[in-house]
Amino acid sequence: MRSRVPACVVLAGGVAGWRRISASDRPFLDSRNLSNVRPSNPCMARTIIVAAAVALSAVQDARPASPGRIVDIGGQHIHMHCTGAGSPTVLLENGTGDFSVVWALVQPQVAEFTRVCSYDRGGYAWSDPGTRPRTFAQLALEARETLRALDVSPPYVLVGQSYGGLVVRGFAREYRSEVVAMVLVDAVHEDQRVVYGGQPHRIRESATGRPFPTPRISLDLDLMHQANGLKNTKNNILEPPLDRMPASAQTIWRWAQAQPLEQLAQQAEMEWSPEELERMHDERLGHRATLGDLPLFVLARTSVGYSSGTTSAANDLERERRDLQQDLAALSTRGRLIYAPRSGHNIHLEDPDLVVRVIRDAVSSAGR
Repeated sequence: MRSRVPACVVLAGGVAGWRRISASDRPFLDSRNLSNVRPSNPCMARTIIVAAAVALSAVQDARPASPGRIVDIGGQHIHMHCTGAGSPTVLLENGTGDFSVVWALVQPQVAEFTRVCSYDRGGYAWSDPGTRPRTFAQLALEARETLRALDVSPPYVLVGQSYGGLVVRGFAREYRSEVVAMVLVDAVHEDQRVVYGGQPHRIRESATGRPFPTPRISLDLDLMHQANGLKNTKNNILEPPLDRMPASAQTIWRWAQAQPLEQLAQQAEMEWSPEELERMHDERLGHRATLGDLPLFVLARTSVGYSSGTTSAANDLERERRDLQQDLAALSTRGRLIYAPRSGHNIHLEDPDLVVRVIRDAVSSAGR
């Protein structure tokens, strides 16, 4: 229901949508900041408040400057942020729904000993949406073309967190000769059961055997059109451990997660995931060490703390998770499992120093 606006209030333009005000935004509307304003009539007071709210919405919708470069890879633009110098280059891959700034506590430290690049996959933050379906070969092509456009040559050390672990495995499958080491940060296993709706689900079991198309670079205009008709449904509250990021990264995150296109991009990734996980499962039935002798470091949280309200016993799910993390290390004959004793799923935010040390070890092992 539309609220009634006093006749004396004239709004130039319109407000795209109201969002829950975050703690950092509240000073704009805090009554203490209006304590020295003494309007002569109530209508003027309402005008001041509405004007402040419109200004707040403009701040939230404003596109912040990107920390890296936005490059054209053939009609599609991808944002990539490269810092440091040296070889091999470390490529940081985000989990689904995450943005490049999630590595803000890791990237500066890695840049002290080699070149390191974080980026936003198609449809996230400053990056244009790319060809669907979002197969891992498609994601790998877009990342590789972005690296080439920036003259960032191989070899690469791939670092993937959560869903990003699956993505870097897909990159290595497509461009194995360009990859010299890999770090998986609490990565998802293709046989892992994910709990939602109070029940554990094995994602790959939803696969329907759809054929994998040849990847190609193109701009997904249809997805952009869909996004134009949507409104943001997320609030601007950053839950822990996202609040550990620097203030500048938090500002970018709030803006990025408010974009309707991000929600569609994440859905597109999840829509194709069952097919990819089923294929990885089948590949490993034929050849367990699909990464050969690639130096592989699997970094895992010590425990999850599954709810006892699930249909499977929490202890069984935890035992399965630990076994599958060990199985990830078996992707390579040189795989190594390392537990993070002081962290949950987001080790790169909760214990970034540990992640940096493991990346340093991976860089040192490259070529040996």
